[in-house]
Amino acid sequence: MTPGDLRSGTEGGAASLDFSKASLARLSDALLGGHDHYEVDREAMRRLLAIAPGARVMAKEHRDWLVRVVRFLAGKRGLDQFLDLGSGMPTAENTHQVAQRYNPDAQVVYVDNDPVVQVHGRALLEENYLTHVTGADLTKPAETLADEVVKEYLDFSRPVALMLTSIVHHIDDFDRAKSIVAEYVDALAPGSYLLLTHHFDPEEDSPRQELARLLETSFQGTGLGSVHRTREQITEFFEGTELVRPGLVYLHEWWPDGPRIHPLSELNFLTLGGVARKQ
Repeated sequence: MTPGDLRSGTEGGAASLDFSKASLARLSDALLGGHDHYEVDREAMRRLLAIAPGARVMAKEHRDWLVRVVRFLAGKRGLDQFLDLGSGMPTAENTHQVAQRYNPDAQVVYVDNDPVVQVHGRALLEENYLTHVTGADLTKPAETLADEVVKEYLDFSRPVALMLTSIVHHIDDFDRAKSIVAEYVDALAPGSYLLLTHHFDPEEDSPRQELARLLETSFQGTGLGSVHRTREQITEFFEGTELVRPGLVYLHEWWPDGPRIHPLSELNFLTLGGVARKQ
């Protein structure tokens, strides 16, 4: 799912191919050192790195957070169903790899309406009968939940891990974003979990807030833009659930595996993440 689709709400299950514009999925792949991107995506990455040199480290920080959370849910909480919305380009340590390492029976459905993501995802998962890809439009929860792939492989009468990582901040309108998240949460059975990360507005006159504003204005209208929201606003996305300790925190603070290797940059303090259980 590309930010442009999220901001405007495309019709149909799949976006059209347009290699003249950078893609969020391919940009993330470039930042993580992957190979499934093009010059337009590398140019966007260079623009981002010129503004925020810590972007590569932050991309890995986000991936490491995802690994820790999925490991916790599959290994410690016994979750065996994962719905990864706006999943992006397959890379190292994907949701299905981590989940199935700790729970071999875990079913994983990836949802992304970027055609390139779908092609690469299906090619990689041909021999994994527990992992599936669909091109539903995540901004239309009713349609996504009724998608044939989602319905066939996930049982919503049992707990599901709903993943909205690094995606909701690409939906400009706050009320619309809240409504989309709430509709998904309403469909979950008790014992399900919501995983959500979001760009954070520190609400203070500081270099961090200046960086947040610069990132917003620099990528506005490019299809890569995002909105930084306050802690209170981000907390509202978790309505109907109970946050798991340590709550809504910077990603590096969510049960780190050990001492830091790389120094923190200002960008590390512009994303919050949380894991919450539906009662």
